[in-house]
Amino acid sequence: MSTGALSPTSPKVKRKYSARRPASETHDAALYSIRAFLRSRTSYDAFPVSFRLIVLDSQLEVKRALQCLLLNGVVSAPLWNSEKSVFAGMFTVSDIIHLIQFYYHTSSYDNAATDVETFRLESLRDIEKSLGVATPPLIHEHPNASLYDAAQRLIQTHARRLPLLDNDTETGHQVIVSVLTQYRLLKFIAINCTRDIQSLHLPLRKLRIGTYVQREPSEGELQPGQNPYHPIATATMDTTVFDVVHMFSERGISAVPIIDENGVVVNLYETVDVITLVRLGAYQALDLTIAEALNQRSPDFPGVVICTASDSIGTLLQLIKKRRVHRLVVVEGEEEERKGGKKGRLLGIITLSDVLRYVIGPVDIQESVEPREEPSTPASAPTMTEA
Repeated sequence: MSTGALSPTSPKVKRKYSARRPASETHDAALYSIRAFLRSRTSYDAFPVSFRLIVLDSQLEVKRALQCLLLNGVVSAPLWNSEKSVFAGMFTVSDIIHLIQFYYHTSSYDNAATDVETFRLESLRDIEKSLGVATPPLIHEHPNASLYDAAQRLIQTHARRLPLLDNDTETGHQVIVSVLTQYRLLKFIAINCTRDIQSLHLPLRKLRIGTYVQREPSEGELQPGQNPYHPIATATMDTTVFDVVHMFSERGISAVPIIDENGVVVNLYETVDVITLVRLGAYQALDLTIAEALNQRSPDFPGVVICTASDSIGTLLQLIKKRRVHRLVVVEGEEEERKGGKKGRLLGIITLSDVLRYVIGPVDIQESVEPREEPSTPASAPTMTEA
């Protein structure tokens, strides 16, 4: 076979260069684009077309306040000091958990059932002080503040929700306009930054978003009573509800994965599940096992949302766009199974705080990088299982 050289009159051969950028570069560019978008929008922009706002007077009894939340299908509400006409904080499910802890340490649940009839919301901060629990910061933001600034406030204060306050032009008094939650903010991003989200394709395994199991070198080296899934709090179907309530209060968490003898995730017990028992006045029901308590769970429970370390942050945001998600349980997948792991075994947990903290920053990215032009193919969605 002969070969010939190109003559001076032969057409020049044009080389084609790939327009694709490295995965990390497009990922970082997408993060920068999302942050720039949030700087150009205010909290007003994130308001739903129609919404209702439940505001509770700080002198209201806890029992009535809890009934109000349950009747309106919400888990928190702003507090208002009617004597001073000022914002007085937030009433959340965590307050009820702390109240249960307080009566466990200082009294009895028989007294709790009686006192809760007259116990007022304004006394909840005293309960936290007596338990040595950090008092929630009295934070708020103006609705005209940028969504980026609002997100930074949520991250800096470790808050799950941010009350938005304005001032009455006639009286000068504060006016509670709405409450911006982590979920609402992340859903706003998911709806409006579709192209950028598709570029957030790096796997969770690489980004290390969330809290992950720090296993010992060998299971045989574990000491008696040592949690093999440290630092994640776990429970089994035989654990009592009250033991889990301890975890909620002492760790400041809102959900605990329920695992079997192999560490496979079978369910999730949340603070709202405890409220179901308290609403019925069944304080003694806290001695029930998790298995027994789950039988009283509402039938409309959406199920446990799980994912693997191979899923991407973009995939998580796509899921948030479709359904209300507050946390995802990371389990071992096929990749871990090939290395001797157990498919479905607990690997980590990702909260909305973790997702927001990563998307907003600080993250070591080059902000001079322009967002990529062509969208990438979306990854598959995390698995959703209903226990």
